[in-house]
Amino acid sequence: MSDAQAERQAWRFAGPEQDRLPSLPEVNASIPVPKTGMWMRRFFAFVGPGYMVSVGYMDPGNWATDIAGGSQFGYTLLTVILLSNLMAILLQALAARLGIATGRDLAQACRESFPRPVNFLLWIACEAAIIACDLAEVIGTAIALQLLFGIPLITGALITALDAFLVLLLMNRGFRYLEAFVIALLIVIAVCFVIQIAAAAPPIEGVLRGFLPNSEIVTNPAMLYIAIGIIGATVMPHNLYLHSSIVQTRAYERTDEGKREAVRFATLDSTIALMLALFINAAILIVAAAVFHESGHSEVAEIGEAYELLSPLLGLSIASTLFAVALLASGLNSTVTATLAGQIVMEGFLRLRIPTWARRLLTRGLAIIPVVAVTAIYGERGTAQLLILSQVVLSMQLPFAVIPLVRFVSDKRKMGALAIPGWVSLLAWLVAAIIVALNLKLLYDTFVG
Repeated sequence: MSDAQAERQAWRFAGPEQDRLPSLPEVNASIPVPKTGMWMRRFFAFVGPGYMVSVGYMDPGNWATDIAGGSQFGYTLLTVILLSNLMAILLQALAARLGIATGRDLAQACRESFPRPVNFLLWIACEAAIIACDLAEVIGTAIALQLLFGIPLITGALITALDAFLVLLLMNRGFRYLEAFVIALLIVIAVCFVIQIAAAAPPIEGVLRGFLPNSEIVTNPAMLYIAIGIIGATVMPHNLYLHSSIVQTRAYERTDEGKREAVRFATLDSTIALMLALFINAAILIVAAAVFHESGHSEVAEIGEAYELLSPLLGLSIASTLFAVALLASGLNSTVTATLAGQIVMEGFLRLRIPTWARRLLTRGLAIIPVVAVTAIYGERGTAQLLILSQVVLSMQLPFAVIPLVRFVSDKRKMGALAIPGWVSLLAWLVAAIIVALNLKLLYDTFVG
């Protein structure tokens, strides 16, 4: 029996089962890690969780904010995409470290550390974030089905409820199949945007200038609204819960040295994957800026409108189809990660286990209702505003995940030798402060300004 399997058995029998089970017990420590051999071979055993996490950084919610930002403000908000991606790299590395060092995901760590009322509020905040994320997935997938196959938006939204069974099928085949499915769809998305970037031929100077900070982002309320939507769509709160759990699917040695190596490999995995997410996020905004903003179509904020204009403005007949295929792949991918995150959050905070398909249908149902209602009342244009609003809601939930995470990984009593050094802790608290400050500024501009 391996160290990981022995530890899993210890979890099961050291106390009441529901109190001692590890995170995602059905797949915990299920993927073997070579103890010897080349460095690259051991690293490849850890490749996967980072790409699953990266899905949340290029889901349909990102498309709405990136298209709106690119069409309205050109390349200016590329600096926000870069900043939010750097934040994501740091925070996801901390989430992986927490899971590996403590054997607990973020939800379990919160339940063990905070009083019940605080945990209840944190759970509500996280569920709101998952529903907001689901909302974006429903809209994005329904729009992709409409664009590709002519399926009405409301019908497409109802069809998305069936994705619960796709996740269940993949989980039953093994966690590596789930990871392979995600990575395959990521490759499809990346290829689609490489072709579109090549066709758009954006000016290199303008793109590089867009990565430089601009004070107008903070002083212009309209630009700030989109910027915070980008941050909310990129640094997604439920991804922190997800990563702290799925890194534990690897059967690394549960010793100090084994955990240190696991932290190094998990951090490298997520960093590389999030650089891919940076490329795709930036590519969406760059295409929107090069095609729409430069041609005077600065009011394009809806995915459907972008689809209709893309081929005529680019002069490439396949451009719109590639756009819709990438959107559908993005929506399907986001389904997998949101399902797992919902399971992790519910089991971690409430110690409540319900069938995956039932949990998925519940959260997806809560997301479908507002989409159907808004589409019926306001038409398809209303869904575009709902999509961007969902990303701002996600951003508002970020402090409730980021602050506990930074607190835990800075605590030597919880983390032992794997507690983060002082300068990393300072940087992490700075990131948390920036997120809180931007949210307060948005609230002020929305309700007072």
